[in-house]
Amino acid sequence: MRALFPSCPGRRGTLRPAALLTLLAVGSTTLAAQQPRPRAGNAAREPAPAISLDETAARRRALAERLENGVLIAFGGRALVHDFSTFYQLPSFRYLTELNEPDHALLMVVKDKVPQSTLFLTPLDARTAFYYGQRTDSASSMARTGMPARSFSALAAVLDSLAGSGQTFWHIPDVETTDFSRLDTLTRGQETVKALTRAHPALTIRNAMPHVLAVRARKSATELALIRKAVEISAEGHRAAMLTANPQHEYELRAALEYEFTRRGAERPAYGSIVGGGYNGTTLHYMKDSDPVKPGDLVVMDAGAEYRGYAADITRTIPVSGRFTPEQRALYQLVRDAQAAAERNSKPGLSIRAAADSSVAVRVKGLAALGLIESEDAQYDPPWRVDCVASPASCRQANLWTIHGITHGIGLAVHDPLQGDARRDGVFHEGDAFTIEPGIYVSTKALDVLPDTPRNRQFKAKVLAAVKRYENTGVRIEDDYIITDKGLERLSLVPREIDEIEALMARRRAIQP
Repeated sequence: MRALFPSCPGRRGTLRPAALLTLLAVGSTTLAAQQPRPRAGNAAREPAPAISLDETAARRRALAERLENGVLIAFGGRALVHDFSTFYQLPSFRYLTELNEPDHALLMVVKDKVPQSTLFLTPLDARTAFYYGQRTDSASSMARTGMPARSFSALAAVLDSLAGSGQTFWHIPDVETTDFSRLDTLTRGQETVKALTRAHPALTIRNAMPHVLAVRARKSATELALIRKAVEISAEGHRAAMLTANPQHEYELRAALEYEFTRRGAERPAYGSIVGGGYNGTTLHYMKDSDPVKPGDLVVMDAGAEYRGYAADITRTIPVSGRFTPEQRALYQLVRDAQAAAERNSKPGLSIRAAADSSVAVRVKGLAALGLIESEDAQYDPPWRVDCVASPASCRQANLWTIHGITHGIGLAVHDPLQGDARRDGVFHEGDAFTIEPGIYVSTKALDVLPDTPRNRQFKAKVLAAVKRYENTGVRIEDDYIITDKGLERLSLVPREIDEIEALMARRRAIQP
């Protein structure tokens, strides 16, 4: 999925760096690829442990430690207005409550770092409950959540009363993902904050999301078990896609991925599955998944499962024919080498930025050797606003083919925080869960959008022949990792070396139409 450290300017997410069949060893790092893959029907289908009431209470206490004093209000997700999908809770609300139901709110009154938590619940009327099932109510709340509850209808009066007490208010924005929080201003939580501000002009209201993300950054043992489970399921989905016989369209591969996700107990895909063949594979967030795939093309498959709220994020690039062409091999191996470089530099106490930079260095050198850039330091004029004098690295020609960064955290969101963000030390810590996902995307269409400047004209003239040789070739390799007391552990045990992918795909059976 989208990396959050762009190598060139553009719209950024809110997070930043401070960020196989079996028995594959990668570089000199201690990776879990040396462990056997769970067999279908055995460990891969066993449920992971659930988050306990004690753990959610500890999460609220950890948040209260950071807030010290004040009133915190958090709204859960709203009920769907259609019956075409299932309700899923907002990540931060689920983190603090483990309540996967719509239309509820959490109120925490914090005094001297000690929280007093109350849920405000929206019940269903008796007839509607026959259609959609019973919800948690004030009678069952303590047993289900460990918190007392009141009717949601009482919340407005309680907030109004507390707003007059002079305490600082904290608000957790009720947005689906922090990636798009700045675009979402009409949610119930945002409207509640506006109403409180109008009624109490002197009231101080602060955004509590940075504090919640800081607490979410270090994953507990139970959370890591849930992430492992999500990754196991996702790995089997990618394996199934590689074994899909003579696919004719992108959606056939998506169906193979998502069928396996569902069959193994995932709640849903963790994000919109990206399955792009040929030129579509050079579009980072191509999610139509509707075009034909044909022998000779590569297919980029970026898809992961969500299990009990926790996301996996895996990308594999495979040849439709089952075998890579020499040009595809060259680009693929370059990306794989770049991933291995980042793995070697992803250990406790090492810089997240340095790991990313090591991957960039490998790809820049390789792109120069393939003739896709003039030299390792060569620059161009990007088609977006950037000061090449103040930020020369933003104008490297290699950025055109390696437009995104390589690392982001995973957890209750597919782009979750890392501890290096919260601590502002920019290093990996035990308990981090994250991806490494270098990519290279080559198409003459990328050259076509460049501004007509002398520097760009020279760039195009020098590299056009090489670009045509690798035309419409997109390669991304993404794996999921955790930092343990022993170092780096790779969770996503899916074939990723060229010979491993070709060996697995050779087991496909052609189906006669």
